[in-house]
Amino acid sequence: MISLKSSREIHDMEASGAVLAGMHIGMREIIKPGISSWVIEEFAREYFQDRGAVAAQIGFEGYEFATCVSVNDEICHGFPRKELILQEGDLVKVDTVVEYDGAFSDSCWSYAVGQVSPQIQDLMKVTKESLYLGIDAAQVGKRLGDIGAVIQHFTEDEHGYGDVRDFVGHGIGPTMHEDPMVAHYGIAGKGKRLQNGMTITIEPMINTGTWEADTSDPSGWVARTADGGWSCQYEHTIAITNDGPKILTSQDPQADAEYLLADYEELFTPHAEAAKRIAQHYQNK
Repeated sequence: MISLKSSREIHDMEASGAVLAGMHIGMREIIKPGISSWVIEEFAREYFQDRGAVAAQIGFEGYEFATCVSVNDEICHGFPRKELILQEGDLVKVDTVVEYDGAFSDSCWSYAVGQVSPQIQDLMKVTKESLYLGIDAAQVGKRLGDIGAVIQHFTEDEHGYGDVRDFVGHGIGPTMHEDPMVAHYGIAGKGKRLQNGMTITIEPMINTGTWEADTSDPSGWVARTADGGWSCQYEHTIAITNDGPKILTSQDPQADAEYLLADYEELFTPHAEAAKRIAQHYQNK
């Protein structure tokens, strides 16, 4: 069942999203060649505790960590690992869900470790642009297929990348995952109609090669590209409103100004400042 949120509930999710976005600001400070991917997990846990937020992924269907840290050919659900040392040129995806005062938010961001190749720079650029094309399509009266179609056309038809089918976006709030499922491929004009008050994630996962995923990892969690190509992901939680789509997890209130509720920057700024402060403790690990 799809739940429609009141303006108060959306405001609560916006506050949660501002906390989560702050975490990603801290990631910019600590992700670099030579660190263990476990540092990402340590930082996230300390930051969430400092902000009074709950790392909602811990315990979800048996998952043990606050973050998913997926590197290079790992599409999603990679574990933070002490033995995994990030190398110059790696591509790291950090995904997490936060519960803050009872409201959920979900966001993944991709990070270049040092200097990545021109091909990976282009993959990152195209994937991020596809996220915003999907957000632009998330208008009241449009259909879920309009979101998927514009992402698929841009990433596959125009740029020749693989648009992952196995993992999709979803409704969020009052629980972590709920209806509707939000595919990043599809046919325009098809699917459920978007309504004022819906809150969803849009999270395209785009590969350098095939769209197909290998989900045979013994852990039952980690998904990789079927051909060994690299994968990129960007994700925002958004609210569908009569005033257009509103991003609830923005890391850049200036660039995202047209997509934000009026008080977002005020909510976000103290969390971003706290994340930078806490990140200083991790920069030499």
